[in-house]
Amino acid sequence: MRKEQYTMQDIANELGISKSTVSRALKNHPDISQDTKNAVNKLAKEKDYQPNSLALSLRHNKSFVLGIIVPEIVHDFFANVISGVQTVAYNEGYNVMICISNESIEQEVVDTKAMYSSRVDGLLISTTKKTTDLSHLQSLVRKGVPLVMFDRVSDELDVSKVITDDHHGAYLATEHLIKQGCKKIVHLSGPNNLAIGINRKEGYKAALRDYKIAVDDNLIIPCPLGDLKEATEVTKQLLDSDLSFDAIFANNDVTAIGAMTSVKNKGLKIPEDISIVGFGDWRLSKLLEPPLTSIEQSGIDIGIQAATLLLEQIKAEEKDKEFKPRTEIIKSKLIKRESSTQR
Repeated sequence: MRKEQYTMQDIANELGISKSTVSRALKNHPDISQDTKNAVNKLAKEKDYQPNSLALSLRHNKSFVLGIIVPEIVHDFFANVISGVQTVAYNEGYNVMICISNESIEQEVVDTKAMYSSRVDGLLISTTKKTTDLSHLQSLVRKGVPLVMFDRVSDELDVSKVITDDHHGAYLATEHLIKQGCKKIVHLSGPNNLAIGINRKEGYKAALRDYKIAVDDNLIIPCPLGDLKEATEVTKQLLDSDLSFDAIFANNDVTAIGAMTSVKNKGLKIPEDISIVGFGDWRLSKLLEPPLTSIEQSGIDIGIQAATLLLEQIKAEEKDKEFKPRTEIIKSKLIKRESSTQR
């Protein structure tokens, strides 16, 4: 049988203060003395007090929960995004519900419905690589659920978005390779249905044009899955072809690692024969042999900004104020390592 939970009123009765004083003390309100805060927090810890989330939900007509759906947590980018979201959410008194779609559009739809059924106060999402039909997200927006997209976003939805400056990052990567003396740079490109894939390809092309190097479509090789197996096979086929090239700019670090594997298997040296640059600056990239040059993405900053935007919208709507969606762009920077050293 479930035991009765120790309540805020119990703390108030034991200390001989009002329930509202206990509430403000637990929230570190400046009007409450430090002695009272210490006494309240000490007793709350001793009695293992926890706020009754159901009662709070009924009282305020909100759940105090933010939802976040990510496509994967295989590497640290999305884990860092979640960490950034939690930092902001917890400071504002919110909990975070996390779902992982595992790059499955079917799972993404299920997760979206689960978030709505759980009455989250707002949702943050980075879609799968295969997501083209956004009707499940459009349904949420129509129902009035505040929504912020991050990293993998779509122009089809009029919602706030937080993205890396993918165009600029790809430009920096390509420019760096050009400055190392590379003339024939392959781009292992991402999916064309996602803005990140499109923008990184356009940044690559822009750098070539600015340095008077003709854009050769034969050097743009689709790698839509962006995983190790695909990148390894695609690069092997590329090396076995008659195509001449001296560098590879990959859409992400996992793709770059697959490319490095095939280059090494061919008996070629990095960067002496082929220079390689990735995108994302995965934590393990610096541990590769040779360490991988990459474009840094700050998952923490993206998470912080996305959660901040979402809470701003929630608070505005609670006060019946108009909220206009906007896009925040997080700057990216080049991290130079030995996979693309000066020739």
